Amino acid sequence: MESKNEEKIKKHFVGLGLSTYWSQFNVRCYRCYHMISEHRVLHKKEAFLRFCFFVLMIFCYHFTNGQSIRVNDLKCEEQINPSNIMINSPRFSWTYLGNEKSPEQGGYRIMMATSIEKLNYPDLWDSGPTSSSQSEGIEYSGEPLRPKQRVYWKVTVWGNNRGVAHSEPSWFEMGKMTNPKKPFQPHVFNKSNNGVTRIEIDGNDSGRMFEGIGAVSAGASSDLLYDYDNPVQSQILDYLFKPKFGAGFQHLKVEMGGGENSTCGSEPSHAISKSELYNPVSRGYEFWLMREAKNRNPNIILEYLPWSFPGWLKPNIFSQESADYFVAFLDVAKKQWGLDIDWVAAAENENGTDRDWLVNIMRPTLDAKGYENVKIQGPDDNSGDWKIFDDFENDSAFNEVVEAVGYHYVTGREFTEDMVDGRGRPTTEKAKESSKALWASEDWSWTGKDWDGAGALNLARIYNKFYIRDRITKTLIWSPIGSVYDSVIWDKTGAMKANSPWSGYYEVWPTIWATAHTCQFAVPLQWQYLDNSCGLFDASTYKGSVVTLKDNNSSNWSMIICTENSENLEVFVNKGLSRGEVHVWKSDSNNQFIKQESISPENGLFKINLDSKSIYSLTTTTGQRKGKYVVPKDKPFPIPYKEDYENKKVGDMPKYHSDQKGSFEIALRDDGTKCLKQISPEAGYDWMRIYRKSNIKPHTIIGDVDWTDYTCSIDVFVKNGNVELGGRVKGSYLNGYRLQIEKNGSWKLMYSQEVLKKGMIANFDGNKWHELKLRFHQSELEVYVDGVSVAKTSHLKTKGYVLIASSYDQNLFDNLHIINN
Repeated sequence: MESKNEEKIKKHFVGLGLSTYWSQFNVRCYRCYHMISEHRVLHKKEAFLRFCFFVLMIFCYHFTNGQSIRVNDLKCEEQINPSNIMINSPRFSWTYLGNEKSPEQGGYRIMMATSIEKLNYPDLWDSGPTSSSQSEGIEYSGEPLRPKQRVYWKVTVWGNNRGVAHSEPSWFEMGKMTNPKKPFQPHVFNKSNNGVTRIEIDGNDSGRMFEGIGAVSAGASSDLLYDYDNPVQSQILDYLFKPKFGAGFQHLKVEMGGGENSTCGSEPSHAISKSELYNPVSRGYEFWLMREAKNRNPNIILEYLPWSFPGWLKPNIFSQESADYFVAFLDVAKKQWGLDIDWVAAAENENGTDRDWLVNIMRPTLDAKGYENVKIQGPDDNSGDWKIFDDFENDSAFNEVVEAVGYHYVTGREFTEDMVDGRGRPTTEKAKESSKALWASEDWSWTGKDWDGAGALNLARIYNKFYIRDRITKTLIWSPIGSVYDSVIWDKTGAMKANSPWSGYYEVWPTIWATAHTCQFAVPLQWQYLDNSCGLFDASTYKGSVVTLKDNNSSNWSMIICTENSENLEVFVNKGLSRGEVHVWKSDSNNQFIKQESISPENGLFKINLDSKSIYSLTTTTGQRKGKYVVPKDKPFPIPYKEDYENKKVGDMPKYHSDQKGSFEIALRDDGTKCLKQISPEAGYDWMRIYRKSNIKPHTIIGDVDWTDYTCSIDVFVKNGNVELGGRVKGSYLNGYRLQIEKNGSWKLMYSQEVLKKGMIANFDGNKWHELKLRFHQSELEVYVDGVSVAKTSHLKTKGYVLIASSYDQNLFDNLHIINN
């Protein structure tokens, strides 16, 4: 029931033609009106003026946002804030109100929690960003609901052409449920009265096959690694992939590039045009990275997945041509690099897949082209709550085609020390009861530099949790290495860091050794989990856990332990498994992967005292080691810097450049010398087309994010459209100073999207090479074309990289030169 004051203020809105916005703004408007009218200190005239100003702001919102998208009318079982919900899986709906740009809903995310505060990290259900226009009849897929429980929930929606809106929190209450579902209860080890936890290892115990720990090289996260010189580059790769040396990743998934920004940059496509489909080209660094990983570990498992697609595949990425495009990637890998890829995630990263395409086109195409042994994993989605198993039940063809099921961020997105106890997106009972391989096919995504928080110790706990709770047998983290420029989004993520190829400096982070605690002690598809010796020390947290595995080809076994508190552990090894010497490796916040004193069991029994907040690996195997190389000293990016692009092969990537959108590669000039060329002919199919803003145009960055006063110049040949030279640029979205010039000599000086100066070069010959130059000093900047100053202005004193940009045309660049002022 509206109060009299609310009715009064509502009349003002109706009279001003803003009635449609009353439901959205009523709380804020009423509070403002109440404050103004009741504040005795204010003069009535001043109060009235303040209220008019507030209404003016509403008008501005109305017109400048073009009726921004909104979401309201949240309902549970077709009721707003209902009580006495009796069913285990109620259904939900909302109203999406679009605008001219995004008239339809493109995606949604539902969050439910036991309190409003916990909606940021939902403890009951988080659907994840779901690329769907559905806004009604969505069934609950979270934790089992309890009788008389109040649930708070909210919805985020995205427009079909970008734009986002968040609902206000809503709620519903459960009634007397007749058959409430029981929550999952993890196995908890018995602890004696004197505080000793006993674990019995039985070689006849059942358990799923261990499939490995791996990493996802994607989103341009491995970019600058390619530019390191040997032997340093080889040493870094040893830390990542060499068995029993460093992390020893056992599975490598790579991005099948599409030329669009896929997180930290863009990766080039093997077929930028339809004409290249039948003569695909080896571009980028992912084929090279797979080859290097395979050189170190011939048994490493290889997989690939697209984030974006080249524009010629639009609008239907689930077609015969797209299947041929997937196969063309396999052709490059096999014919040009000698690689047999094991798995394809035949989907679009985090946007799901298409059943009919997989069954009727993709699988038959793989088979017809000689890739019968390449298996399909899916849906590789960031939402869905493992509902693909519902589809499998009545669809044997679909079930047969998808040989492993993978979802992203099963552990959720709470990047704190409590991340491991977050609900995330657990597997369903139906999934666990199946014989299907279950994967966390991309997870974690944090900095490996930290031990505490969401860092290394947390990741080791997640590895254990995924088997104990979810029966997940393979976990892939993003990313194996952080090889991107500072200030680019997600520049701190990775198991280790290598983003200074000019100096050779890199950092081996604790996460390398947290991963080694599993990878150096178990072999994929040879070792098996032993379920009764996998569990928790305390039912209330996954921070203290144990998983145990055995070698199916011998009597060896390994146990990986994570602790939160100190623990006294007693282990009994049954006959059939090795009762020989037990080797112990330990990591904590001060020291990682240190061999401890070995233990000799007596008649299969031994005891060990475990320190808090530590990782232990106990094993009867040998050969583990903590690899080590001498790391070169860090140095800033060299300045002055010159690049004439002569030292790379045609078709290769330019040194130290980091493409953020589009693709730049070495090409030939008419005179036979080399230059840089932008090769993407059109905008691609952007994987984040719903959830974030576009990166505008092809561009690449180089240099140092802390550069302030410098002069940069480059020669350009404008074949079509326009080219740009930028400076003091940060991040991936053309944020900085940009000199743009067209083929006709028209030019603009911009700061991000703001035009500062513009003009026309007289007698400009668009069929010749021209030099562009930017000079920065304090807040002053000067623009030169062919050595002639065309503009000078005072603006902001900022800092950042040099930028090279182009329209979607094959424009050319040469003789990049950067000097200090």
